[in-house]
Amino acid sequence: MPSHGVPRYNPVEKSVEARQQELQKIEDYKNLERSVSKKVGHSIDMTFKQNLTHRQVAEHEYTIETLKKISELLSSNPEYYTAWNYRRQVLQYQFSQAGGSDHETALSITQLIINDLHFLIPLLRSFPKCYWIWNYRLWLLDEARRLLSLPEARKIWQQELALVGKMLTLDSRNFHGWGYRRFVVETLKELGTAEEATNMTQKEFEYATKMIGANLSNFSAWHYRTKLIQSLLDETSASDDDRRKMLDDELSLIHQAFIDPYDQSLWFYHQNLMSVFDPSMAERTMAPNLSSSDRLEYIRNEIDEIQEMLDGAEDCKYIYQALIECTLLASKVEGSLSSGDRDQILSWLSELKKLDPLRRERWLDFEKTL
Repeated sequence: MPSHGVPRYNPVEKSVEARQQELQKIEDYKNLERSVSKKVGHSIDMTFKQNLTHRQVAEHEYTIETLKKISELLSSNPEYYTAWNYRRQVLQYQFSQAGGSDHETALSITQLIINDLHFLIPLLRSFPKCYWIWNYRLWLLDEARRLLSLPEARKIWQQELALVGKMLTLDSRNFHGWGYRRFVVETLKELGTAEEATNMTQKEFEYATKMIGANLSNFSAWHYRTKLIQSLLDETSASDDDRRKMLDDELSLIHQAFIDPYDQSLWFYHQNLMSVFDPSMAERTMAPNLSSSDRLEYIRNEIDEIQEMLDGAEDCKYIYQALIECTLLASKVEGSLSSGDRDQILSWLSELKKLDPLRRERWLDFEKTL
């Protein structure tokens, strides 16, 4: 019965209707899957088992219309990896049918690749962690390298770099996005000249600096920076003086960033910088040829800098951990741990046991080793 002129709502009727709609969607999906499989999947199987006539029949199914049906199927279920293989089969056939002059063929293949890259964008927005989409996208980009001229392929990969830039603008700490950016940049460097590769490394270094400036907690940007520094120094054949200047600049940058000593991302980067002064690791760092006295001077300066941070941040465990690590590193360079340094480490450990009770046993074990 209506109440105040409003028909009463029956939740049972609603659920039955919703269930019917759901069943219809499932049936539509199954019909679509059968249709695509019949046009592509079954035909592909026959090409391996039967004669050329069957293969030719199968190729007639590798049409743009079939590609649209596969698009519809993947839009409903991007995790259906077999459909991605179907799509590759159809597109490869389309590539092989791109006729005309060399220029016309290249234009046709380029358009097919670009159209497919565009098709993937809304899927990536909705399913950013679906590996099948990313795998297929990389396959498309590799096809561009294989089938197109170097300038044409490079243009498509440059557009990909712009896309990943937009993606990181939306989520600047997306670890997968940063990994994908590194891959795209490395490919672009392979597709360019040595000079273009160096210019790209420099631009990426500036990009990482900008992203760090926008968010000091961006661990992925800091991590990317470590890779870029080594590449930049190697590609420019940097001298020992150049390398030392880079080291000084990076130490200055991290000291400025330590306005927030509670940010663990910053300490990870600082730890990476300190590896420059470790005799067992120095050869693989940005400044491999520092003398032992130089290393020791840097380390002692760092200890002084970090100790100053304790003023107002006495409850920051990361500071004590860094002080201990730097002091142990100094002893490694010197060849032994002095009694004064040992006493200092024990006092910092005492603070750590209070600040980090969950790892108390770890600190006690470490204390015994001293």
